[in-house]
Amino acid sequence: MPLLRRRTVRLRLTVLYGGLFLLTGAGLLVIAGLVTVGSSTRVAVPVPGRNPRPSQTAQALAQAQAQIRRLQEQLATQTGQSLWHALLIGSVVALAIMVAVSLLAGWFVANRVLRPLRKMTAATRRISADNLHERLAVPGPVDEVKDLADTIDELLERLEGAFAAQRRFVANASHELRTPLATMRACLDVAEAKPEPAPPQTTVLAGRLRTQLDQVDGLLEGLLVLARAQHGDLPGRTTLSLDAVLAAALAARAGTIGARALTVHTASAPGGAWIQGSQALICRLVDNVLDNAVTHNEAGGWISACTAVSGPTAWLVIETGGAVLDQQQVQRLAQPFRRLGAERTGSGHGAGLGLSIVAAIAEAHGGTLDLSARPAGGLRVSIALPLAVQGVPA
Repeated sequence: MPLLRRRTVRLRLTVLYGGLFLLTGAGLLVIAGLVTVGSSTRVAVPVPGRNPRPSQTAQALAQAQAQIRRLQEQLATQTGQSLWHALLIGSVVALAIMVAVSLLAGWFVANRVLRPLRKMTAATRRISADNLHERLAVPGPVDEVKDLADTIDELLERLEGAFAAQRRFVANASHELRTPLATMRACLDVAEAKPEPAPPQTTVLAGRLRTQLDQVDGLLEGLLVLARAQHGDLPGRTTLSLDAVLAAALAARAGTIGARALTVHTASAPGGAWIQGSQALICRLVDNVLDNAVTHNEAGGWISACTAVSGPTAWLVIETGGAVLDQQQVQRLAQPFRRLGAERTGSGHGAGLGLSIVAAIAEAHGGTLDLSARPAGGLRVSIALPLAVQGVPA
């Protein structure tokens, strides 16, 4: 039975209540039986008859007294056995009934006692990093359950403050670091814009610095987008076509795709997949997934990009070929700064923020990101987003 295998606290409390009642009832039955047996041995049964005449002989009197004693002993034995038998049967029946009643009552009492804990468990499961502002707020008298709920609320408050401080720090640091980057770019531009020609070494060094600045600028932009998505900041929320966004992203990367000789297979959902959200963030989501598919692919490989609709959910599925990947490592790719290494990318470029930004944007729109290693090799990226509730715009 699943309930017995699970061994819940409610079941354990019920067994404890029933076991204690059973032991107590058995003890009472033993005590009652001992008292009954002791009292039955002292039963005196009067025997009707007349007082012996003075003329009777002593021998007849002795025989009569012996016969009376035998009759009294037989009667006491039979009476005690009958009483003990009746008491035993009645007590066992009563004990069985009361044990069943005690188990049933214990089940409901345990349910009543554990009800606040079940509510706390359900409320805690609903709380995640996206809704740390919620609290259990368990009502009732100040007891152990109330203290536990208040302690969890205090923990959630500290976690909310820590998450908010972390996101503010990432956003503020990313924003503040853009100023010195812009200053360095301006210095490079001024150095290269002088009338006299710059030495070749200076030109090469300026090009390398500009490349590094572009990478740092891309990293900071990614951190800003990640922080905004985790904050639920969705600017420019509108209804848009997932197929149109995918087509525009593929067109923008046509040159890179052709340079790497990649074959692209596309498929669209009948009627289109329409969603509601921030156009800038959704475009960034599709761009990051396609950039990941193009960069982390082998030359002459293939990309499959399609949209689909299933119930209230719109799907964007992008698959790539390549080497067989470890599923455990693939599942960690949605975490910031996680990569599979240069042996897959071939270049080692990228900060490992692309798929983590995709996961944050999907969650901010009420969707999910699923990463799975294809058995034949390569990666499958599945993004689920809620369909637009207002329908397709005219």
